[in-house]
Amino acid sequence: MSSHSAKAPYYFVPNPSQWPVLGGASLLITMLGASAWVNGITWGAYLNFAGIFLTLVVLYKWFGDAIAESEAGKYNARVDVSYRWSMSWFIFSEVMFFAAFFGALFYARSISMPWLADLDHKVLWPDFAAQWGNIGPAGTVDAFKTMGPFPIPTINTALLLTSGVTLTIAHHALREGHRAKTAIWLFATVLLGAVFMGFQVYEYMHAYSELNLKLTSGIYGSTFFMLTGFHGFHVTMGAIMLSVVLYRVLKGHFTPDQHFAFEGAAWYWHFVDVVWLGLYVVVYWL
Repeated sequence: MSSHSAKAPYYFVPNPSQWPVLGGASLLITMLGASAWVNGITWGAYLNFAGIFLTLVVLYKWFGDAIAESEAGKYNARVDVSYRWSMSWFIFSEVMFFAAFFGALFYARSISMPWLADLDHKVLWPDFAAQWGNIGPAGTVDAFKTMGPFPIPTINTALLLTSGVTLTIAHHALREGHRAKTAIWLFATVLLGAVFMGFQVYEYMHAYSELNLKLTSGIYGSTFFMLTGFHGFHVTMGAIMLSVVLYRVLKGHFTPDQHFAFEGAAWYWHFVDVVWLGLYVVVYWL
């Protein structure tokens, strides 16, 4: 929000915009391309990347309009409250998203696996053992090794926890009006996120080449890659958000009292940190 918001109207209502329609169309193109791609259709990958590119263009223009409106002093405290509620509900939807995957992991590990190993099913699956990371009831999955907590997951945990500290320092610096200090610590946060993703890429390469652990490695492989992969996607999105905020800090946007774009991105980043702690314990340790 802008420092000129005292002149803003009672509640700013933007003009009709083409971005929601174009955003929906670009997302539809993205998903159609992804569906075709996973089903082996040759043009699917091209359509998927075209949809992603169009989505990025729409987001760039859409958020650019919102930033211009804010800097023009059109937002006031009532608009700020709307943004805060919107971001809160968005993060809640992300909580439910990850809760579904954690629930699937719990069901497979604590309910289905013991059920398949009980006496009633020994006739059908005599060789099945209720050990997490198994190769399936009929041994149809190629043998693989499970992923342990050392060293990369533990290093990544330290990186994300540290990034939460650097982001908090940046926030306090912004509230105190120290723009240069804010930029330095915010850049450190983005850098830590990038290093985290680099380690995760290395971890995936290690899983595929040395552990034979793949998305097709039974329920263990599918839950491992879905949980860690979607979390990595969220880290990437959070780093992009913080990079945009960093650019705006360098451009002179925000004041010590009005900087919700920074706060919203920070909320999202801390949420990603908390999700990782759950992943670290449930996926790598248990």
